[in-house]
Amino acid sequence: MALMLSESARSLLRLRYLRRDEQGRIVETEEELFWRVAKTVAAAEDAFPCARRSDEVAEEFFRLMTSLRFLPNTPALINAGTELGQLFACFVLPVPDSLDGIFGAVRDAAKIHQTGGGTGFSFSHLRPRGDLVRSTRRPSSGAVSFIRIFDSASDVIATESVRGGANMAVLRCDHPDIREFINAKRDPAAFSRFNFSVLVTDAFLEAARQGGTIDLVNPRTGKPFGQVDARVLFDEMVDAAWAVGDPGLLFSDRIQRDNPLPVLGPLEATNPCGEVPLHPWEACVLGSLNLAAFVVEQDGQPRVDEESLRQAVRTALRFLDDMVEVSRYPKREIEAICRANRKVGLGIMGFADLLLAMRIPYGSDESVAVADRIMGLVQSTAVDESRRLARERGPFPNFPLSRYAARGEPPRRNATVTTVAPTGSISIIAGCSSGIEPLYALAYRHVGEFVGVVEPHPLLLRELTRRGLLDASLLQDIVVTGRIGHRTDLPEDVRRLFRVATEITPDEHVTIQAAIQRHVENAVSKTINLPSEATREDVRRAFLLAHALGCKGVTVYREGSPRGQVLQVLGHCLSCMGADAFPETP
Repeated sequence: MALMLSESARSLLRLRYLRRDEQGRIVETEEELFWRVAKTVAAAEDAFPCARRSDEVAEEFFRLMTSLRFLPNTPALINAGTELGQLFACFVLPVPDSLDGIFGAVRDAAKIHQTGGGTGFSFSHLRPRGDLVRSTRRPSSGAVSFIRIFDSASDVIATESVRGGANMAVLRCDHPDIREFINAKRDPAAFSRFNFSVLVTDAFLEAARQGGTIDLVNPRTGKPFGQVDARVLFDEMVDAAWAVGDPGLLFSDRIQRDNPLPVLGPLEATNPCGEVPLHPWEACVLGSLNLAAFVVEQDGQPRVDEESLRQAVRTALRFLDDMVEVSRYPKREIEAICRANRKVGLGIMGFADLLLAMRIPYGSDESVAVADRIMGLVQSTAVDESRRLARERGPFPNFPLSRYAARGEPPRRNATVTTVAPTGSISIIAGCSSGIEPLYALAYRHVGEFVGVVEPHPLLLRELTRRGLLDASLLQDIVVTGRIGHRTDLPEDVRRLFRVATEITPDEHVTIQAAIQRHVENAVSKTINLPSEATREDVRRAFLLAHALGCKGVTVYREGSPRGQVLQVLGHCLSCMGADAFPETP
């Protein structure tokens, strides 16, 4: 079967993924890339006496990838079978409150970025601005000043890495430097390699709702460093997010409730796009199923081929577990905890395309039901496959310490099995919409290092043609504006079906995210894209609704905010927070 790639996909693969010789000339085809990855990952099978033959498994992996039903994270596509050999996408590194610890973390992050990984950090353990530094008897410059060092280092190493450097900075809501952190990205040129998120507690949000104060705590001493009005502080978070898209919120208590290994401590940080909360030194491999590829026609009606999807989940879960086995690791500490926990994150992409193919408007009650059913199928099948792999290969070594063991559940191979990533690059390769996001535009180009062809969405063209509505003037309007919501001459049902991200209400965005999160063990990368006229109250409502519905985090982005944008239509720019804010992320 021929590999059916779009010209945009082939352009991206040539630009970043295909191997080159010492003169920079491309020395492999797209098909050879997928064989390289399949064979490298399947080689893990040889390590297990009860496993299948690695050549047979490689063939299965190759077919799954070249059918564009599943793709692993970008580092695997770039590094598998090469000297680097590092296949993980997401890392969290500790940042101790010492000069040696801080600069050691900068060094470790640089090594990870060089291999294409992204990094997350909790800066909550650093002493606050003004606190005494014992060795110099001088006041500390505070947590935010040290984040600048990480950001500068990421900028420098980006020129030498297989991708750029993407990071997440996390600070607790009760850290004395929290106000400086909240407002740090109001300068559009500052912290260009970082997303910022505040780790908020249920107690803080309750105080913000009711009107109360919280103590700010010096992490060095564990003692109060002052107090702040929780409502005023929350309003500052809302205002900064409204203005520039940062910070996002991470809901600490919700994250900890799903921590499979609380004995290892709390989960204080995530990867750059927020979908994988991790312990210090921990990393995660990711892969995504293209839901659009599982739509079939039955009696003239589109439906999801659930049996094929279940089989793909099983193969993909095996693929990800094999990645843990064959990957090279940047540090011994990372290898130790990754092999002990064997966290993987199988997710979905093409969700918006799936809904369009089934003629279901994004955000409708029916779309929420589809999200619930499909992600429930992925989750239950992935858990079942992880348990089957545990019988074949043994459970993850820390299983006896886990919540699963405490609840008397059967052994499983992986501490986590599901995640929903933003799939910035691999969705271009697969030719589908990214992650669980709605369409950002009905015709757009990617801005930056990679520039694709400006094309209207094929399902829109098909629908307009079927109804006899497509003409040159309408086509030009779609290319220029990227939407049809303003075209009152078109039928209302067509305009509703093809709404773009900023035409979908914040409540609809959040409700879809919450439906998916109910069936995801890690977290969900999702942006609440808002139109430029959105108010601060819209942002506040999105934050509080996401918390109330059980999301683990929330990010908003208001159209036109002064931050880098990578999805562009001819008339204006549309941005998606997360991987597309960092084209190098998976």
